[in-house]
Amino acid sequence: MTTILKSEIVSVYVVFASEEEARRIGREMVERRLAACVNILGDCHSIYRWQGEIEEADEMAAIFKTSWESAEPLAAAIAERHGYDVPAIAIWPIAATTRDYQAWILKNSG
Repeated sequence: MTTILKSEIVSVYVVFASEEEARRIGREMVERRLAACVNILGDCHSIYRWQGEIEEADEMAAIFKTSWESAEPLAAAIAERHGYDVPAIAIWPIAATTRDYQAWILKNSG
């Protein structure tokens, strides 16, 4: 039987201008142990308001997995390296997860 725990981990959703940028920053965050993993989800098409105009762009979405403790330093490190003036970085709490998955994330981040 799989044990489900109240979670101590988060997902950090980020949108990048290109796959290259997502891979470069994603790899660095895993190497620095700010994230245990990053899933680069693939192309997405964004429609948004920027400086009073409606814009559209093809972008690359990614989800980083990390501990609550590492979420803020991870978001700051991504923002520092990100090419956008205002990068989309959202921290999503994970309500519950399996014991083994949580242990793996906590061991490999922060």
